[in-house]
Amino acid sequence: MTVDSGFVRHPGSTDAPRGPRTLLRGAAVVTLDKELGDFEQADILIDGDIISMVAPKLEVHDARVVDATDMIAIPGFVDTHRHTWQSAMRHGYAEMNPLQYFADVLQGIGAAYTPEDVHIGTLLGAASALNAGTTTLVDWSHIQNSPEHSDAAISALVESGIRAVFAHGWPLTTDDRWTKDSALPHPADIERLNRQYFAGDNPLLTLAMAARGPEMTLPTVWRADLELARALGIRTSVHVGAYPHNAAHHAVDQYGRAGLLGADMTFVHCCGCSDAELAMIADAGASVSLGVHCEMNSQGIGDIPLDRLLSIGLRPSLSGDTETKCTGDMFTQMRLLYAYYRSWRGGGHSAMSTPPDLMLRDVLEFATIEGARAAGLDHRVGTITPGKQADLVLIRATDVNLAPVLDPVAAVVLSAHEGNVDSVLVAGDFVKANGHPVRLDHRALIRKAAISQKRVLGYSVNG
Repeated sequence: MTVDSGFVRHPGSTDAPRGPRTLLRGAAVVTLDKELGDFEQADILIDGDIISMVAPKLEVHDARVVDATDMIAIPGFVDTHRHTWQSAMRHGYAEMNPLQYFADVLQGIGAAYTPEDVHIGTLLGAASALNAGTTTLVDWSHIQNSPEHSDAAISALVESGIRAVFAHGWPLTTDDRWTKDSALPHPADIERLNRQYFAGDNPLLTLAMAARGPEMTLPTVWRADLELARALGIRTSVHVGAYPHNAAHHAVDQYGRAGLLGADMTFVHCCGCSDAELAMIADAGASVSLGVHCEMNSQGIGDIPLDRLLSIGLRPSLSGDTETKCTGDMFTQMRLLYAYYRSWRGGGHSAMSTPPDLMLRDVLEFATIEGARAAGLDHRVGTITPGKQADLVLIRATDVNLAPVLDPVAAVVLSAHEGNVDSVLVAGDFVKANGHPVRLDHRALIRKAAISQKRVLGYSVNG
């Protein structure tokens, strides 16, 4: 990526173009806007934080110009469910029984997390998400051990520069009083956070509730929790149907029989949900988030229900879930989901005689506009559309694993990876340029994360 119009970059510089207007010149643009279509080569004009024009050739004389020739421009990815606070404990639980993850991480280790550990883990996870082209992150933060833990997570999201939905959860303790037939209501601190951080229309920061739901609490509690979220005017995200012991609760059916299902809800995993429950989700206009890599690595969680979702017109979003068991980047989620479905569909595994087709563009939409819908942000992000926020990813089409590009969508879904990401913009601001982070010192962050990792794992070992 090169820049002209008075902006000079020296070799190796990580400075990025800034200013009121930026023109991205000559990219292959995958807008995912059905009315606008895609462009073999086009310019994107950004006014401040807004995409103002997309056209094959724009004559603009007052903008800073970025040469995006030989780049593929796509909307920023939207991750709809990631336990970002766990990022410093990466990859330690993939080979273990998932029940050991629940016992170790969500009780012994999580209960010992300090606010500083939460800040470092969340900042590390957000930084790596941005580096891989995820511009919007639903931070599923079930580590509310104190108000200071929540403050630390939010401050990390702000520091990273990512567009974030902070999904506020519950405290982690060494027992199961919050997670098994719990009579404890959702922490009231969510109301303080709503007043302190989320008052007004903050374009980069949104509040949601990470709810425990019928699989973890008494009926009076999960009903009151959902009513609280709606009183605050925020969305609710809840895990359902992961592993047989959770599927047996038929959580979606319980919400449905209570008359509480709504379009402001996202259901995560849904592997063991019945066909009737999936139909309830679709009828309510609610959404589903699939954590593909973690679901494939989580022994016994159940089949990824993509065929059943697509058969009723329910298009899922994607998530990085927890990096303790998988990788969080959206390239991996897309590639694995497409391969999994094609193999599974062709092997006669589906209960349906003719499972729906899945196109590569569908998968890219799951990672972008469908994620934006699930986060309640499709009016702001998810497509390259004039009037939306300038959350964009530029991918080098000349890299040896992609070139010569025949189909930009196929190249992105089947072969692209984090190393191909040249630049990332959030609200028109470059957070990555020329393959390097702009806002954060990754080396310093990694050093802090290594110290945090030793501290939290030490708590686990020493009890």
